[in-house]
Amino acid sequence: MKPKQPKPISRRNFIGKTSAAIAGLTIVPSHVVSGLGYTAPSDKLNVAAIGIGGMGRSVLSHIAETENIVALCDVDWNEATVRVFETYPGAGRFKDYRVMLDEMKEIDAVVVATPDHTHAVASMEAIKRGKHVYTEKPLTKTIHEARKLTEAAREHNVATQMGNQGQAGDWPRRLREMISDGVIGDIRDVHVWTDRPNRGLSDTYWPQGVSRPGGTPPVPETLDWDLFVGPAPMRPYHRAYHPFRWRGWWDFGTGALGDIGCHSFDPVFRALKLKYPTSVQAVSTLVNDETFPLGSIVTYDFPERGQMPALRLTWYDGGLRPPRLPGIDPGIQMGAGGVLYVGNKGLILGDRILPESLDESYKRPEPWIPSSPGHHKEWTDACKGGSPAGSNFDWAGPLTETVLLGNIALRPELRESLSRRPLEFDPENLRFTNLPEADRFLHYDYREGWSI
Repeated sequence: MKPKQPKPISRRNFIGKTSAAIAGLTIVPSHVVSGLGYTAPSDKLNVAAIGIGGMGRSVLSHIAETENIVALCDVDWNEATVRVFETYPGAGRFKDYRVMLDEMKEIDAVVVATPDHTHAVASMEAIKRGKHVYTEKPLTKTIHEARKLTEAAREHNVATQMGNQGQAGDWPRRLREMISDGVIGDIRDVHVWTDRPNRGLSDTYWPQGVSRPGGTPPVPETLDWDLFVGPAPMRPYHRAYHPFRWRGWWDFGTGALGDIGCHSFDPVFRALKLKYPTSVQAVSTLVNDETFPLGSIVTYDFPERGQMPALRLTWYDGGLRPPRLPGIDPGIQMGAGGVLYVGNKGLILGDRILPESLDESYKRPEPWIPSSPGHHKEWTDACKGGSPAGSNFDWAGPLTETVLLGNIALRPELRESLSRRPLEFDPENLRFTNLPEADRFLHYDYREGWSI
């Protein structure tokens, strides 16, 4: 589909067509102008977005402060999408990102904020064309996809960032400094929990633990359902999947763990120098082959790392959470979601050191980890030749793989086998050493016409 608006002039064309006109004039170097708080047109990225009705809109609002938004793509041109079109009236408009990338050669960088099952195919299409890529969390739907995207970004030398915005905050940096300083001693257990999801159909949460809906309602006129389904197996349209409620379905989403895990695990991985677990196991409420369970507990075991002891990381969702441990005084709220670090000298619950006597006696180290310029600016700076962004795919890929291992441990097809053993993972060879039949859940067969 052709853009409805004229294409913005590219940086290369802008420079080429105007160089003769400005010859002989005194030029202020762009880096000098930028230092005065102004970004020269030649220093701006031409950015496109794929998936603009939800998180894509938010990401664009940050990037548009300094860069050109030249193209917008979404499979559903509904009221929310149209409002984004109106915000950037000069941007090309598309439903198929492949057409957008074919027609608009001037694109420098791409934001991917689609449902989870199309993160990989859209991101890979951009990477292979040499575009810098920002992809929402979780990076992909499958472990195979995460590994392939990580390798492709490295091969094509593009700047990348995953959308776990909290990694750019100052608190995770202070946490790393305190744990490195030994405030609570050796840490052998970490607990992470969330109240998501619920079974309602609100705009904040999504249903899990439900079966496929009946009926075949008409597809909204604004929606290209075939493009929405993308590489997943085809099924009839239903409002149970779109808008937004796709996250709890095995075919489209990654459940509560995929939604929150990349946020909550990130500071744990950085502070405790984690990468891949050696094993994972899970228990849950009843699970079916359509949706993730309503509630689950997933346990990851990590080996020793240098002077750090072996660690167990336990995830809880659906309102489940860890028991109160000694040191958590009565009256202290565990909260609907949180992170608890358990050391041999004390605890860290959220941003609190416990017991309070330890907090009172502990002298915090002088900050030594530099602050981030901002999650989105990390990426745009990297696109322009700066340092790699904090959640670039070399970091985000293994983090996402670990999160998704938990979802494999929850698969109903493996439930009986995994009731007798943990699932042991070999990250180097990308396989499960004690249950080969689990390997098929590292990826799935795409629908015809889709690939990475």
